[in-house]
Amino acid sequence: MTVVLNKKKIFNDPIYGFVTIPDETHFDIIEHPYFQRLRRIKQVSLTTMVYPSANHTRFAHSLGAMHLMRHAIHLLRGKGYDISDEELRSASVAILLHDSGHGPFSHALENKIMRGTSHEELSLLVMQHLNEELKGHFDEAMAIFTGSHPKKFLTKLISSQLDVDRIDYLKRDSFFTGVAEGSINAERLLDMMEIVDNDLAIESKGVYSVESFIVSRRIMYWQVYMHKAVLSAEYMLMKIIKRARLLMQQRELPASPALTFFLKHQDYFATADEKAAALDLFCQLDDYDVISAVKMWCYDKDRVLSELSRRLVNRNLFRIEMQQDPFDDNYIDGIRKRIARQYALSSEEADYMLLQGISSNHAYHPKKPAIKIVYKDGTVKDISEASDQLSISVLSQPVVKHFICYPKELEL
Repeated sequence: MTVVLNKKKIFNDPIYGFVTIPDETHFDIIEHPYFQRLRRIKQVSLTTMVYPSANHTRFAHSLGAMHLMRHAIHLLRGKGYDISDEELRSASVAILLHDSGHGPFSHALENKIMRGTSHEELSLLVMQHLNEELKGHFDEAMAIFTGSHPKKFLTKLISSQLDVDRIDYLKRDSFFTGVAEGSINAERLLDMMEIVDNDLAIESKGVYSVESFIVSRRIMYWQVYMHKAVLSAEYMLMKIIKRARLLMQQRELPASPALTFFLKHQDYFATADEKAAALDLFCQLDDYDVISAVKMWCYDKDRVLSELSRRLVNRNLFRIEMQQDPFDDNYIDGIRKRIARQYALSSEEADYMLLQGISSNHAYHPKKPAIKIVYKDGTVKDISEASDQLSISVLSQPVVKHFICYPKELEL
């Protein structure tokens, strides 16, 4: 007896309601272990240190982005634009897999585990692999993802300053963090989309929705993604991985086979063939590999690794100082010496307990392809010119903040 599996499933999403898997191709992608792994990668990394409900995943975000992509294309078709069923399928597959190359803790550990390779490059490798394994004919999906497809507006729907990826994660992240100021009107933004000269544009009557989108993005970056405590936690995790990588060259540390491989082989991925060969191992990695290892490292004999690991696991985060100008070198050196003295560490070891970084954000980037506003007479303007109630030119200026982190109990 042959069992015919119903592959047109429905997910119940807290943001959009019912999200439908449209066909067998999408079902087979979602069922694949490479995609199921995204269930085990949080969308907003260590933001849960500040917002306890922010446990949503890359898996849910990818399904949400797919839902918005299909809805956007149906709306554009309704306005008379020519988008074939195959182009709809390809754009839907491309956005479904757009985050498949994210590793554990996403941006916090990007280039820290599989060095020299962006998550976009890894996502393309995943698409290529699934194309071969599932015989899915994803060539058009990959062309849309990389921007080589002739219909450029399809790529803009995936990656631009106003795309379905950003619309979903802003709406989803604001919902799960409870930051109401970050919420946006996704339906209105999609309904206002037009195609002008093979490019994506927004009807002029949607300009206020675009303004709200840009403001919400600025709020979410500074209130959520770059919150002081989140920065402290993420940089502590980066230092833990750096220390573990150093120690792993000298002796074994407890970790999963996949994480052990990547910590040991830091210069392995120079060629495309090496990256492709490591893809299966990479797609075994998720947040659980890292957090399980960090929990075990709490008891390691190396004082730096164990101290950092215990602090992160128990949320004993470093104090953070943040300012617009760079910190004075003498001030930083003084803190480093106090750390070395108070914790009986060498200067090299003390560097692991002193975190330094720069956080910056463009709510709207003036040097990237513009968000275009189209008027009834066919005139097209950059949102920075079209906006009459909000100074987008001010929001397009980067906000740069320098910060240092160190143990709270340090005697200054």
